[in-house]
Amino acid sequence: MEFPDLGAHCSWPACQRLDFLPLKCDACEQIFCTDHIAYAQHDCTSVYKKDVQVPVCPLCNTPVPVRRGEMPDVVVGEHIDRDCKSDPAQRKRKHQ
Repeated sequence: MEFPDLGAHCSWPACQRLDFLPLKCDACEQIFCTDHIAYAQHDCTSVYKKDVQVPVCPLCNTPVPVRRGEMPDVVVGEHIDRDCKSDPAQRKRKHQ
């Protein structure tokens, strides 16, 4: 006897395995088997929603907060131009 409503097929195109304990990706919200649930295993396009990192200024070693959707390189650059307390950054601001 089969149970047609039990489980779900893996969303990874090369897999499509029927998994009786499917898992939902918390980033892209698609269904995957245990082999493809990791972000890297299914090339998750929404991993940026979960992969939150705080860049550190290379000159003053201070964490620089970045809002969602902002590019970390640009925000760190703005920090160096405006707020950085390191000697090289302060000298650059004085010469401008």
